[in-house]
Amino acid sequence: QVQLVESGGGLVQAGGSLSLSCLASGSIFSINAMGWYRQAPGKQRELVATITSGGSTNYADSVKGRFTISRDNAKNTVYLQMNSLKPEDTAVYYCYADHRPRGTVRYTDYWGQGTQVTVSS
Repeated sequence: QVQLVESGGGLVQAGGSLSLSCLASGSIFSINAMGWYRQAPGKQRELVATITSGGSTNYADSVKGRFTISRDNAKNTVYLQMNSLKPEDTAVYYCYADHRPRGTVRYTDYWGQGTQVTVSS
């Protein structure tokens, strides 16, 4: 099993910054993509940003130029630096990791418990 634990959420004023991190632990063999999704009240969970083990990144249009995703493969950790935050960024942020156990060929997504980010106007 793989466990993901997020940290770094909180309350910030519009225009401010927050940094999230997510540590993957457990029986880790091979992690491909890691990333962040978010879910605001009454809305579906949506992609924020992803990053592959090779460092290729993908961002939602709504966060391009404001958010930066990075990862430390040696530490099995993914980060999300969020700048110029807006009230519409308020949501629970979930990290995920696409993991393949030793001796298998399939990757499975694992999710963290989520961390609240609230941006006040």
